[in-house]
Amino acid sequence: MKSLAKRKLGGLSSVFSSRSARKSASRAEKDGGAMAAGEGYRNPTEVQMSQLVLPCHTNQRGELSVGQLLKWIDTAACLSAERHAGCPCVTASMDDIYFEHTISVGQVVNIKAKVNRAFNSSMEVGIQVASEDLCSEKQWSVCKALATFVAHRELSRVKLKPITPRTEEEKTEHSVAAERRRMRLVYADTIKDLLANCVIQDDLESRDCSHTVPAEKTRVESVELVLPPHANHQGNTFGGQIMAWMENVATIAASRLCRAHPTLKAIEMFHFRGPSQVGDRLVLKAIVNNTFKHSMEVGVCVEAYRQEAETHRRHINSAFMTFVVLDADDQPQTLPWIRPQPGDGERRYREASARKKIRLDRKYIVSCKQAEMPLSVPWDPSNQVYLSYNNVSSLKMLVAKDDWVLSSETNQIRLYTLEEDKFLAFHLEMLVHVDATQAFLLLSDLCRRPEWDKHCRSVELVQQVDEDDAIYHIISPALGGDTKPQDFVVLASRRKPCDNGDPYVIALRSVTLPTHRETPEYRRGETICSGFCFWREGDQLTKVSYYNQATPGFLNYVTTNVAGLSSEFYTTFKACEQFLLDNRNDLAPSLQTL
Repeated sequence: MKSLAKRKLGGLSSVFSSRSARKSASRAEKDGGAMAAGEGYRNPTEVQMSQLVLPCHTNQRGELSVGQLLKWIDTAACLSAERHAGCPCVTASMDDIYFEHTISVGQVVNIKAKVNRAFNSSMEVGIQVASEDLCSEKQWSVCKALATFVAHRELSRVKLKPITPRTEEEKTEHSVAAERRRMRLVYADTIKDLLANCVIQDDLESRDCSHTVPAEKTRVESVELVLPPHANHQGNTFGGQIMAWMENVATIAASRLCRAHPTLKAIEMFHFRGPSQVGDRLVLKAIVNNTFKHSMEVGVCVEAYRQEAETHRRHINSAFMTFVVLDADDQPQTLPWIRPQPGDGERRYREASARKKIRLDRKYIVSCKQAEMPLSVPWDPSNQVYLSYNNVSSLKMLVAKDDWVLSSETNQIRLYTLEEDKFLAFHLEMLVHVDATQAFLLLSDLCRRPEWDKHCRSVELVQQVDEDDAIYHIISPALGGDTKPQDFVVLASRRKPCDNGDPYVIALRSVTLPTHRETPEYRRGETICSGFCFWREGDQLTKVSYYNQATPGFLNYVTTNVAGLSSEFYTTFKACEQFLLDNRNDLAPSLQTL
């Protein structure tokens, strides 16, 4: 037994050392290619802006006004969008922004913007903001933002050229941008569903209700006349200028509640519903919608009209801003309770609680790094959009990694591995003479997986969340020396290509459900990131790739296969190929509507 163990250990050691050598050679080859192409690669859409913070840019605390920062962010992002489009662009929306640090007078603001992806006439622009202390040479990350711009030409329809990503970061952002766009489009429905289907719990029991402030006392209304300096060369008001005016009235409303100088911590998605031009009057309205012990939500809306005699006003923008009040030690203070007005005030109060829930979900599920995610996340209807987003984007980020190394090839099936500090991942790849849509439809139905995968003893559809997402309970036989079979509760998210060159995607990750808790009969298994991608390589020819980021309970089985001590990966994937070939003309009717 000892000699066998030594041979196994020696086999693993030699395989990983040889892979490390191949990895080093691969990197050297890439580095050499990069040097040959020129070391100073820079994204052609990238725009950099540096601004020195002067007293005229600051608030009463000597810190950079967020409104001024928003103007600079919007300008840099617009220049990046126009560099790619080759024509004027207007701001369509700005995603959530979380401010990590304030910026003091005398410091430098460094803004970098580049187009992540171009769609038909719109683009997603990624923005990074950092501050720099010129005396100490220290730098801090201030915030990151994602803006959507629309290309606009007076006499002709704009069709944007696609972005070609080159670096791993660019490939990741390009791939995930399609998923973020999808999430933006369903945002309003997410709020409605949460209010309709979920009971919103508040923290009234922990508040000091002896001190209440009527919401009407915080109401602010202000009017601005759009002048030429506020607009671009087409006469449309700069989005950043409108956002700055909105931040101004929101700060006044927050100050009326707390009787102090509040600090803006987060802005929830700006969405521009229509343009405004030079000569428009913009009416900005703000009110505190709700308070949450240490934070408050202020709602702001903007209406435009052309002449004073006009009775009809155009609603052009709305946003929600979260403020805190910091003490001398920069700790948040407890805020008074807001007393909403009956009717619309109570509606805004409830919606603010729903948005707080969604903000927490987004920050926990979407914004955090994949390495910080727990293996299984509780699933409920209120966070299904963000779990689905995280599920698909995690797989796309894994696919976009540059450091995949070919470990072995058997029967035209290739096994690649990826070693990073905290995880080992693998992916299997093969060409199958089946149409990509057919392969996607067949493998989307996880209930058929036991037909080709011996690691799935049974699969039960627990819940069909929507046409793209479903939750399954999977039972697998015991692996290795385990005496108990394993079970998994898995969210399966599927996506069709957004554009030419995009793959079909089936992403899988573990979730927890109150109806399917861990039982003594099974050992609960978990998957943090796995799934299939399908690329159309030609008529009736598809590249099928399976990816899996190994979890600790699965690691020994993975390394055994990677080291060549087991051929189960290959036999399972070969069985998958045969399943696709045997059933390519026998699609389930329920899947043909995809």
